[in-house]
Amino acid sequence: MRNLKGKVVVITGGGGGIGSATCDRFAEEGARVVVCDINTEAAQAVADRIKAAGGDALAVSVDLTDFDATGASVAKIEDEVGPIDVLVNNAGWDLFTPFLKSGPDFWSKIIDINLRSVLNITHPVLARMNERGAGRVVSIASDAGRVGSSGESVYAACKAGVIALSKTLAREHARKGITFNCVCPGVTDTGMLDTFMEASGNKDKLRDAFTKAVPMGRMGQPSDLPGAILFFASDDAAFVTGQVISVSGGLTMHG
Repeated sequence: MRNLKGKVVVITGGGGGIGSATCDRFAEEGARVVVCDINTEAAQAVADRIKAAGGDALAVSVDLTDFDATGASVAKIEDEVGPIDVLVNNAGWDLFTPFLKSGPDFWSKIIDINLRSVLNITHPVLARMNERGAGRVVSIASDAGRVGSSGESVYAACKAGVIALSKTLAREHARKGITFNCVCPGVTDTGMLDTFMEASGNKDKLRDAFTKAVPMGRMGQPSDLPGAILFFASDDAAFVTGQVISVSGGLTMHG
């Protein structure tokens, strides 16, 4: 990918499956990686692995549902590492719960983690990018937000919101040279998926059904996602904004 070397890249949820794979790929391209995660140990483990391999990484522990704490972390990152060139909104959480079996407390948790957190970090980062007239924001949405997904009503609503937010910000900031794009994973074999399937009450049956539903015959792996994410972050996508790409093995083929 063109022109990622030396770029300051912030990846939220960087200690998880897709997040850590994405951190590793950016480091391989020579980027300065900031691993953001509420799980301090997970973030530090990823940063330590990158540094042991000769890369540049910093672990930052932050609760993205807290607007003030998130803004303070963004200021600290820019003070210690430098201006943020790329923001990857990857942090997320879900639990298999049919809508009629859920309630306001659950809705609030899902919305805070999957939508409000994106607002909380994008706002301060974008303010700085806007002053500089450059930047890339790549948000990890979900095919659930494009086509729906049983047992994920509120999560799907949040991810649809992330897509709509990205398209709107793409319009508002195009003349500033700041791009916004979304990558939508399909069924991806991560810790979050494991938790989701456990909550369904029939994990093995659900895993088999997911696998059979994918035309390519397997569930996605975290390593399947970074290529699309890095493309949107690179100069190869300098004229691409407001777009959504599905990385799902063909599970969804909706334009």
